Amino acid sequence: MEIIKTVAELMALSANTAPKARGQDSVRIKVVTNSEIIGYLADKMKELGEQPGKKSYIRDSENVRNSQAVVILALQEAKPANLNCGACGYPKCSQLPAPTEGPEHAGPLCAWRLIDLGIALGSAVKTASIHNVDNRIMYTVGTAARKLGLMEGEIVVGIPLSAGSKNIYFDRTFA
Repeated sequence: MEIIKTVAELMALSANTAPKARGQDSVRIKVVTNSEIIGYLADKMKELGEQPGKKSYIRDSENVRNSQAVVILALQEAKPANLNCGACGYPKCSQLPAPTEGPEHAGPLCAWRLIDLGIALGSAVKTASIHNVDNRIMYTVGTAARKLGLMEGEIVVGIPLSAGSKNIYFDRTFA
């Protein structure tokens, strides 16, 4: 559906123009509307769900497979905001170590950069809601996108989109 692509692009605009701490932007955005790539993403999520304790990946993979688009947001090269606030656990920004690779994402990260990502995500889903496009923020999508090399960044989050008579993200259950 062309309208879903338009809404996804409007979501990207909303995320891009969302306020960022100290006016420094480390949020990156990608819109995926190619059904083949969405299928690869769903397949990777299903594969990740085979790990113990990761059933949510399998549940979410079916949602992604049935989505018309996915908007992906990431923090990429997220430098500390230089506020020396201690929210990251270190008294000075200069003490925050460089992110190291974890099982799904990299960290530690500046708390204000994570807030930037959260505000961008909220702005994006607000835009989808205004246009009556069903959506759900899913970290599982971001992890799969990151592992596939579809999106780079220390932390990646996805928002699948669907427009139909029933919200496919509402009453999800574990199989």
